[in-house]
Amino acid sequence: MQDAIKSLARQYAADIVATRRHLHAHPELSFHEHNTAAYVADQLKAIGLTPQEGIAGTGLVAIVEGKNPSRKVVGLRADMDALPIHEANDVPYKSTVEGVMHACGHDAHTASLLGVARILNVLRDQFEGTVKLVFQPAEEKAPGGASLMIKDGVLENPAPASMIGQHVAPNIPVGKIGFREGMYMASTDELYLTVKGKGGHGAMPDSLIDPVLIASHIIVALQQIISRNRPPASPSVLSFGRFIADGVTNVIPNEVTIQGTFRCMNEEWREKGLQRMQKLAEGMAEAMGGSCEFTIVRGYPFLKNHPELTRRLRAQATEYMGAENVVDLDLWMAGEDFAFYSQVVDSCFYRLGTRNEARGIVSGVHTPTFDIDEAALETGAGLMSWLAVRELELL
Repeated sequence: MQDAIKSLARQYAADIVATRRHLHAHPELSFHEHNTAAYVADQLKAIGLTPQEGIAGTGLVAIVEGKNPSRKVVGLRADMDALPIHEANDVPYKSTVEGVMHACGHDAHTASLLGVARILNVLRDQFEGTVKLVFQPAEEKAPGGASLMIKDGVLENPAPASMIGQHVAPNIPVGKIGFREGMYMASTDELYLTVKGKGGHGAMPDSLIDPVLIASHIIVALQQIISRNRPPASPSVLSFGRFIADGVTNVIPNEVTIQGTFRCMNEEWREKGLQRMQKLAEGMAEAMGGSCEFTIVRGYPFLKNHPELTRRLRAQATEYMGAENVVDLDLWMAGEDFAFYSQVVDSCFYRLGTRNEARGIVSGVHTPTFDIDEAALETGAGLMSWLAVRELELL
């Protein structure tokens, strides 16, 4: 079976690359993946599958049934949306949509899963069980396409015993992959603060309620919640990336707006931390004569890789790729809505190396120069097919 999968992955590699390039050239933002979904559906229909379309708006699911399809079900997921970034790469497949770019590799994820569909469809008489292919919209935008697909029943009829996802990794050399058991990625919540006071002439602060000063105190004080209250085994990050005080050198504004993010690996601490931040910000502003509107936009939960499942997949990946090509992953405080699956069903989210320093393919995700070494696509499609088939063999 492994030889057959590797042979088919090589056979389809050029087609998978062509698919990725088409998707890269025609990116669509979260919840607007209409043409992408139609393209994926056409590709699935061309190989004889019947996709279920319109899940969570633009999501779709396809089923590859082997022998005895009810024996066991394994789910595989790819995300399809792009980012609002202007591409700076000079490549033949450069984005044709102004200000929109596949800067996080979702084009590679979708192309790889379409490759999996082709591989497993050819081999369907050689394995038992069912593989559920999940093409998901809107990973990049809250509330996350994964949460909406779950609400629409993607984990039912048939219900997968496990979910497997992969994500490109520009810090890992092409030809290698990475795994981590247990906690892997952080929860992500957005914070929006509006600090109000009484503005006026900067030379007469005694007659004002300075929202700039209040907001500055709040930002410093909020960091103390993390340093003094965080449980010892709960990594956390609080960052503020936007602070707007629209005055000038001698004019203090009436209000200040702040935007930030809170990320952690512990759901209980997540709730406590958010509550304490809101209470502190509102109380400090009031104590200094102003007010603070503190809005929390809930993001994704933390992503946990089921230990036993991850150990099994790592062992199978080692068999497929060789021990020298399987690496350990560190905790990553970025967020990923695959976390919603991991909170409901045994799940594993691993990283696919795409870096090639010799070719200058080194840029990080979410940057205008992000790209991948497309040799990773053959690995991505073949390995995911292998992992799915091996999981189906276990009861």
